[in-house]
Amino acid sequence: MTTVAGAALAEAAALLSRARSGIAFTGAGVSVESGIPHFRGEGGLWTKFDPYKVAHIDTFRRDPAQYWTYSLNHRRMDAEPNPAHRALVELERLGHLRAVVTQNTDGLHQQAGSGRVVELHGSSHEVVCLDCEARLPRDQADRMNREHCPPSCPACGGRFLKPTVVLFGEALPVAALRDAQAMAMAADVVLIVGSSLQVYPAAGIPRMAREHGAELCIVNAEPTPFDDLAAVVIHGKAGEILPQVVGQVAAL
Repeated sequence: MTTVAGAALAEAAALLSRARSGIAFTGAGVSVESGIPHFRGEGGLWTKFDPYKVAHIDTFRRDPAQYWTYSLNHRRMDAEPNPAHRALVELERLGHLRAVVTQNTDGLHQQAGSGRVVELHGSSHEVVCLDCEARLPRDQADRMNREHCPPSCPACGGRFLKPTVVLFGEALPVAALRDAQAMAMAADVVLIVGSSLQVYPAAGIPRMAREHGAELCIVNAEPTPFDDLAAVVIHGKAGEILPQVVGQVAAL
C-alpha cells in the first residue's frame, strides 16, 4: 500500500473541502487500477505496438483491419470501476466537484456513478460508420469483428466502422473541448488524477484553469510537468490515496 504523509493528505483534503466549482481531470492512471493497460511509459501498449499503425486515422482509412485486429487481441471488456472512481463520485456527492473531465474512453466514471463526465478523447462504447454515419454499440461491432475482421457496417455494408475514440491525427470533439474549457475557466480547484499531463491539447485544460486562478491538486504515480504549479502533489496509487483524502473531506 502507498505510504503517504498525513500532512499531504490533510492539505489535499483541506483544499478540496473549500472547492465550490471544482473539477477532476483524469488520465490513464485511474483506469490502470481497473486492469486496463496504459499506453505510454514502461510496459505501455505503445512500447509494444506502433500507435501510428494501429491507432492513426490515416492508417485506419487505408486499412481498418490493422486497428480491428489489434482490438480483437487487446481490448479489455470486463473492467470495473475501482476505489478512485468511487472516491470521485463521493466528492461530487459532497458538493466539491462539478464534473469529471477525462482523457479516458472506457466509461468507468459513468459506470461508477459520476453525474457529469466530459470525454475529451471520445468513447470506446460506440462505433460510427465513416461512409453513412450510422452508429451502433461497440459490443455489437466487437461480436461482428470476432466473426469477420474488420467488421462491415450493417446499414450500408461499408468497411469503415470506427470507434468513437479520438485516433491519432484527429481533432478533439469540439463540444467536449468547449465544455471542458468553460469549466476550467470557472473552476476554483482542479483535482488531477492519473495523468502524465503530457498529451495536448487535453493537458491544456488544467493549465487554463491555473491561469484563471484555480488551485491544482495532483495525485499521480509519477512526477508531472505541472508539479511545480500545484498547491498539493501526492505521488502514489489513486485507488489508495483518493479514498483517504475524500474520507478526510467528509469528516471536515
